[in-house]
Amino acid sequence: MNAPVDIALVNLEGDLDVTTVPVVRRRIDRLIAGGARRIFMNMAAARYVDSAGMGLILTELRHMRASGGLLSLYNVSPQLYRALSLMRMVDYMPVARAGSRREVSALDPAVLPRWRTTFRVGPAELASARERVCELVSRLPFSPDGVFDLTLACGEALGNAIDHTCGCGVLATVTAYPDRVTVEVTDCGEGFELAEGEEPPETGPGAERGRGIRLMRLLADSVSIAPKRAGEGTVVRLVKLFDAAAAPAVARGA
Repeated sequence: MNAPVDIALVNLEGDLDVTTVPVVRRRIDRLIAGGARRIFMNMAAARYVDSAGMGLILTELRHMRASGGLLSLYNVSPQLYRALSLMRMVDYMPVARAGSRREVSALDPAVLPRWRTTFRVGPAELASARERVCELVSRLPFSPDGVFDLTLACGEALGNAIDHTCGCGVLATVTAYPDRVTVEVTDCGEGFELAEGEEPPETGPGAERGRGIRLMRLLADSVSIAPKRAGEGTVVRLVKLFDAAAAPAVARGA
């Protein structure tokens, strides 16, 4: 049986106005009722958002916050971003402008990690593994929303690993560097590879995993998937850069 969907993507098919708001509202409310705790609204096709659309965004943001979740917008046009800024909505929710993805540079081999923690994740330990990841990254220079997103991304990677390997040999490694944290989820499955920036499959046997990869890429700054260097299995590597305005100190791991 598949676990409830924690993360969901809503693609707008056009402008968000008084004629389209009811349909979008029903979609989002169904997702929240189904257990979604993180919803992304893809605004790429929305050239215009009227007062009804703004009201929908604000209402659903409050709805998500009340249920312990988070709503955000991405692929937002410059014009729409300016309108959201004037209404101060960017102060209360993550809003990503089109083409604004953060660039993750390669780590200098001379840079050593501040700390590293590895733990095994059994088939019945997914919830406790998410809690441990959350506790570890909460010590790092992230906003609460950043911690929330990274925890969900790791939960998606861990859930995929357990689902595709029956929970055999799944390990999670959290590593803190001066400017970022990496989380590696390793399994002993058949192996899967996807280069950074390569699009996951939309149809066929890998389609379900592909949807999870797209969502992880929305939540983290970098996602790579490669076979293990030794033995059978896959390594999913998530990278999230520290918040620019956060303090530079990195707390000790456990």
